[in-house]
Amino acid sequence: MATNTSIKEENKGFSKEDEVILSPTQMMIIKFRNNRLAMFGFWLFTIIVAVVVVTHFYTKFTGYDFSYTDSALKNLPPSWEFPFGTDKYGRNTIIRVLEGGWISIQVGFLSTLMAVTIGVTMGAIAGYFGGIVDNIIMRFVEVIYSFPFLALAYIISAIFRDEPAEFRLFFIVITLGLIRWTGLARLVRGQIMSLREQDFILATKALGISRRHQITRHLIPNVLAIVVVSATLTFAVSILSEAFLSYLNLSVTEPIPTWGALIAKAAKNSTSLRKFWWIWVFPGTMLFLFIMSINLIGEGLRDAIDPKSEYTTKEQRKNARLVRKKAKQEAKALKAARAAKSEGGA
Repeated sequence: MATNTSIKEENKGFSKEDEVILSPTQMMIIKFRNNRLAMFGFWLFTIIVAVVVVTHFYTKFTGYDFSYTDSALKNLPPSWEFPFGTDKYGRNTIIRVLEGGWISIQVGFLSTLMAVTIGVTMGAIAGYFGGIVDNIIMRFVEVIYSFPFLALAYIISAIFRDEPAEFRLFFIVITLGLIRWTGLARLVRGQIMSLREQDFILATKALGISRRHQITRHLIPNVLAIVVVSATLTFAVSILSEAFLSYLNLSVTEPIPTWGALIAKAAKNSTSLRKFWWIWVFPGTMLFLFIMSINLIGEGLRDAIDPKSEYTTKEQRKNARLVRKKAKQEAKALKAARAAKSEGGA
C-alpha cells in the first residue's frame, strides 16, 4: 500500500497527455509549427508558389501572348487596370512578373534535387569506405569544385543560343546540379566518418546488416539536419544563379520572362531606374521575398530536426504574456500606492 501511495504521489500533476510518446517526425512537425518565423516563411513560400503556378497555367491555357506589344500603353505607372504598370513595349508587367517565377521554381527545385542526390550519395560512399575510395571521390570533388561557373555558363549559352528555351533551361539545370553538390558531399563525408565508428554502427556490423542498409538506414538519417539546411541553401543559390544568368542574358531569352531578365532590362540605363521604378521594384521584391522565405524554412527545419533545440508552444507564449501583463499591473499599482503614501505624508 505504501508503494502504491508513493507512486501516486510521484505521478500527481501528470495527465494522460503527458504519457503520450511522440515519434521523431511528430516532434519535428510540432517544433516547426511552433516556430513563428519558419511558419511565416512557409506560408509566404506557399503563397508565392501558388500564385506563380496559377499564373503559369492561366497563360498556358488562355494562350497568352508574351510578345504582344502596344505602344499606346508603354511605361504606364501602377494603376487599378495595371497593378504593376507596363514596360516600354506596353506589356502588362504583373503577368510577366508572376510568370517569371515559373522558371526560377523549376531551376531551383530540379537542380537542388540533383545536387542533393549526388552530394549525399558521393559523400556517404566516401565517408563510409574511406581509403582509396575516399581519395578518388575527394579528388573528383576538387576537380568539379574548380570549374568556373560563369565561364561555363558563357560557353553553354554560346553553343545553345539558337536552341529552344526549354532545351537551354534543361542545360542550366544540369549545370547547376553538377556544380552545386560538392559542398554537401564534403559535409556528409565528414559526418559519416565520425558516425561510422560509433557503437550503433558497430552493432549493425555485428548483426550482419549489409553495407547498403548501414548507409541508407542508419548513417544517412543521422545527417538529415545537414542535408536539409544545405538543400535550402542550394535551392536559394540556384534561384539567384538563374536570376544572375538572366541578368547577363545567358538564360532563356525573350519573350519568356524571368525575374533576372526583368531587372536587367531596367538596369540598362539610369533613366529607367529613376523614372520607371515599377519595372525593377516588383520583380526584385518577388525575388527577395522568395529567397527570404526559403531561408526561413531552412532555419526552421534545422531547428526542428535538431533534438537539442528547444521550442515554445502557443500556450506557453500566452502564459508568458499574461505573466508580463500581471507584472506590469502590479508594478503600476505599487507605483500608485507609493505616490499616494508620499502625498499623505506631505
